[in-house]
Amino acid sequence: MNFAYSDKVNELRTRLTDFMERSIYPHEQTYREQIAASGNPHHHAEIVDELKARAREQGLWNLFLPDRAYGAGLTNLEYAPLAEIMGRVGWASEVFNCAAPDTGNMEILVQFGTSEQKQRWLQPLLAGEIRSAFAMTEPEVASSDATNIQLTIRRDGPDYVLNGHKWWISGAARERCQIFIVMGKTDPDNPDRHSQQSMILVPRNTPGLTVKRNLPVMGYVDNEGHCEILFENVRVPASNLLGEEGSGFAIAQARLGPGRIHHCMRSIGVAQRALELMCQRVASRVAFGKPLAEQGMIQDWIARSQIEIEQARLLTLKAAWTIDNLGKKSAMNEIAMIKISVPEVHTNVLNRAIQAFGAAGLSDDFPLASMWAHGRTLHIVDGPDEVHKRALARSVVRQLSNQPANPKLFLQY
Repeated sequence: MNFAYSDKVNELRTRLTDFMERSIYPHEQTYREQIAASGNPHHHAEIVDELKARAREQGLWNLFLPDRAYGAGLTNLEYAPLAEIMGRVGWASEVFNCAAPDTGNMEILVQFGTSEQKQRWLQPLLAGEIRSAFAMTEPEVASSDATNIQLTIRRDGPDYVLNGHKWWISGAARERCQIFIVMGKTDPDNPDRHSQQSMILVPRNTPGLTVKRNLPVMGYVDNEGHCEILFENVRVPASNLLGEEGSGFAIAQARLGPGRIHHCMRSIGVAQRALELMCQRVASRVAFGKPLAEQGMIQDWIARSQIEIEQARLLTLKAAWTIDNLGKKSAMNEIAMIKISVPEVHTNVLNRAIQAFGAAGLSDDFPLASMWAHGRTLHIVDGPDEVHKRALARSVVRQLSNQPANPKLFLQY
């Protein structure tokens, strides 16, 4: 395994870092002010469109897509350090058309969409003209087991009719969110629980689709929103089916593997920025006669944070390499490991940074509190930690319990 950045990646890292320093960091306050001035927490800040045009002109666009017909043609390993840079500011990924949930939605449209579906929905997503959402989680069931979902997708002549209840649907509060990829059951009586589900494309303006409310996250009202949605006799053409009937669970797994890696890449960028902010803060503050940076406890926090970030980064690069070289199925353990460990690193480092800032770290004068809140959600989104631990442990037991035993180890027993 070779994780060294190629010349191509280093050149992109330099260009992306320069763009962040010139155009993103100086406008963090602008972004907040434009949303506040609109009176709508889900307002699309004008600065984003201005910067999107600039990023596209510079070729910093759709970097996440490995298919050269649609994106930059980068491997997961090549994309990883770029996602980390973008992840340092919560809204920056959208500037480069690399924001979730659009990234995952575009990937499955590339893989499973028909020519008509690609023309109608993929092309405007690739151009950054619209946004999208992925509707799987439901309030009435434990959605960590996706086979539990209850929304029905019933065939009725030339159409499908949807009835059900979804929530925590990220991106749905934005007016620019024009298409929902919805997972539901077309064959609830199928004895194979993993073949009961299908996915279907539902335009936002379809009668019967109601965005009921936005759900705050740890007290924060996110710009893109995380919404509760009702589907009441929502009728769409059968041609809106994504893939085949019964393939919904498989499509979801195809989507969530790379999506989990993207989350982890961005999360490492957040942790790295928090560490930098912590170091700047403790170098400039004096307590008990010397700078905080010379206090043993603070030094311990910084050292542990640096180690944890580097470990998480290397494990994420290994997961990306494994997908690129051996395929998603072979990378299941690595994906589970980063999905467990990276959110923990994220929240650990943010906890220390907030503590180092004191009461200021709890305020909105600095980004740390918001960064911590978003990191906390990563212990749940795309599958809670416990589900990934369960899958990882079962896989490890299968692998290691079949190893030949060394009789000498058991002689004393």
